[in-house]
Amino acid sequence: MIARILLAISCAMLSTNALAQSITQSTASSPTGSTPSLSIPMIMQDQDTWVGASPGQPFWTVDGEDLFVMWNPMGSLPADSLFVLHRGQQEFAQASPERRRTLPPRFSGWHHGEHRYDATWNRIVYADGGDLYLYDRAATTTHRLTQTRSVESEPRLTPDGLAIRFAENDNLYRLTLATGAQTQLTDLRPGSEPPKNASEDDFLTEQQQALFAYIREDAAEREAREAARRREEAARRYPPVFYTGNQSVRDLQIDPTERFVTFSLWESDAPPRTSVMNFVTESGHAEELSARSKVGETTLPGAFYVQDLTRDTTYRVDLHQLPGAYDLPAYRRAEGAALDSAAAKRSLYPSWATWSGDGRYAVMEIRASDNKDRWIARLHPETGMLSVLDRQTDDAWIAGPGIQTHGWLTDNRHLFFQSERTGYSHLYTVDVETGTIEALTAGTFEVFNPMLSRDGTTWFFTSSEGTPFERHFYTMPAGGGTRTRLTTIPGNNEVALAPDERTLAIRHSYSNKPPEIYLTTPGADARPITRSTTEAWKVYPWRDPEIIHIDASDGARVPARIYRPEQPNGGAVLFVHGAGYLQNVHRWWSSYQREYMFHNLLADHGYLVLDVDYRGSAGYGRNWRTAIYRHMGGRDLQDFVDASRYAQSAHGIDPERVFIYGGSYGGFITLMALFTEPEHFGGGAALRSVTDWAHYNHPYTANILNTPATDSLAYARSSPIYFAEGLADPLLIAHGMVDTNVHFQDVVRLAQRLIELGKTGWEMAVYPVENHGFTEPASWTDEYRRILELIEESVGPQAHPPAHSNGSNDN
Repeated sequence: MIARILLAISCAMLSTNALAQSITQSTASSPTGSTPSLSIPMIMQDQDTWVGASPGQPFWTVDGEDLFVMWNPMGSLPADSLFVLHRGQQEFAQASPERRRTLPPRFSGWHHGEHRYDATWNRIVYADGGDLYLYDRAATTTHRLTQTRSVESEPRLTPDGLAIRFAENDNLYRLTLATGAQTQLTDLRPGSEPPKNASEDDFLTEQQQALFAYIREDAAEREAREAARRREEAARRYPPVFYTGNQSVRDLQIDPTERFVTFSLWESDAPPRTSVMNFVTESGHAEELSARSKVGETTLPGAFYVQDLTRDTTYRVDLHQLPGAYDLPAYRRAEGAALDSAAAKRSLYPSWATWSGDGRYAVMEIRASDNKDRWIARLHPETGMLSVLDRQTDDAWIAGPGIQTHGWLTDNRHLFFQSERTGYSHLYTVDVETGTIEALTAGTFEVFNPMLSRDGTTWFFTSSEGTPFERHFYTMPAGGGTRTRLTTIPGNNEVALAPDERTLAIRHSYSNKPPEIYLTTPGADARPITRSTTEAWKVYPWRDPEIIHIDASDGARVPARIYRPEQPNGGAVLFVHGAGYLQNVHRWWSSYQREYMFHNLLADHGYLVLDVDYRGSAGYGRNWRTAIYRHMGGRDLQDFVDASRYAQSAHGIDPERVFIYGGSYGGFITLMALFTEPEHFGGGAALRSVTDWAHYNHPYTANILNTPATDSLAYARSSPIYFAEGLADPLLIAHGMVDTNVHFQDVVRLAQRLIELGKTGWEMAVYPVENHGFTEPASWTDEYRRILELIEESVGPQAHPPAHSNGSNDN
């Protein structure tokens, strides 16, 4: 087949009315003869009007009286709108414009030690739209504190509840509630400190003062005025001036006693960015979009500072005093890299200082630039010294659920945090005074979003305990112990806990049931309060895919969702989810809802479909996550090779009848599969694919492959563009031209490589108006029409007729 580059123009292939008409007229039976038939235009049409728009994540107001959610029932509104459920009511109602403008703050937990609430838990301070507000939970009244063009943020009550501290324009201020008086607490200024008058020491200056009395008198008078000004400033207690140069201020904090200020400075110069061209514009002129920079190009931290307002001094904290700060990562040690050459490159990234509620303790999280070390350290602000409370080291990279979670228990002495030190992300506490660490949870499961009760005696959190394929909500004593599960419905339970700590609003979904909102209290049945799916969508009997485990070649058991056809046609399709670190084998509604429906269509046409949580996926702990370190397209790809072998051994499917496809990371794996393991696959579709990891972003890629400058081998063996000569099977490459995540440049470079290699049997479809995640139904329809056609042409029964049929299709 001659290589083709096909332009898929993203204009409406079918109007909305035509799509609806095609659905109502589609009365032909499916290949099984027992279910309504699905079509590509049907499942790729506007999802809000076809499936129904599911409600967003619900939230309570801090008074606990109202539950809100963003929703567009049945796609009946122009866009999502705010809906409200008042206590005692049975159904959501659309909130009025006045109600939307006067919302109380959202309830997001009690945030012990942070002084968002006063000591009685009645008043809460918050920012909205760049202004500050004080809400009274008992009186249900809101008091606006500021109305300015400046942006005020991060408000906190003082411990006595008489004033509010907040940030504005890289400085901190105090607002006294009784009088409205405003006091500046810090004076951080951009630029350099003005130079002192260097001429004072010059010969000519000394000569002039020696010769002329009026010059001596003028200088003395000027010095007297300056001394008076300094005394006046001291009396008024202006904060000390500190010049930040050309660096930007981040993580500005002040302790509750208002003695110590902490902040970090970061380089202001942004790394170079890639340009993305938008050709289909309202003006008719092509427009240049600014996209992200590439791996290895990143902003580095400058320094972390403590300002002692009592001593009128500012000093830099040496982060490299931490034990192990200069340690070389394992891959550098193996290469014999010298310590002194790496030390300068291993920058440390400080977080903000987390102060205990009484101001006695300050704790920081510090990361190494290679993300292989994380320290939780106590800061001694008087000296700038650091005491390590916990160090987590990983030869791969530090990550996992809740890895940045930390906060204070009610005693203002114990800090809670999460760590993967056992291989799974669990909840810990540390005594900041003694350094004693206690594990509150343990096991082969992960903890998500822990929150303390108002009285500090109980934990609330989500967990994968029992099975990695579901999520449930638990309580546990503050010191650890017995965990009690509060949710009972199988699937995913995203809980918004009410301030009464008894009422649960649950955004629940199941494998074949999109999210809906339920209400419950402990011991009661959960009551649904939204119904979102359309009658047209519910006509089809959507599958509940079985979860199986595939025996991998390294002895692991790889989770997969399987869609079994009633009348197998001898072909199989493997789906590769995107993002790498994402879970798609589970018992809840997938973020890949179009792909889920497409897999139902494929099964109706006789294809076995496997959706695999390959190595690198989320949900299975540290070892599963890091198995792709320094070699993407290695162990993760082998899981799909093993899936192809499973299709052959368990279902008799020849490898040449196995099709592989996916988007983003899934597109990358598809390319690696067809370029390096072609004997296990018969064709593939690579959507919005990374083709060369040296061209992807820094935060994601540098974790897994380090940087091209320090680990070129990892990039060379992980990038499909280096293996394009191995293409031997039909391949579809599809990409949006205004993709600001995985740039269109990625596939353009690969296309040139394939052309120069003289490769045939591939085609490329480009989508002029699409970013990384497609939005237009016409684009989705065109893309998946091409995928389905290629599946049929490459691994379908017509492409591989049974041997006894002499080329005819008897299926």
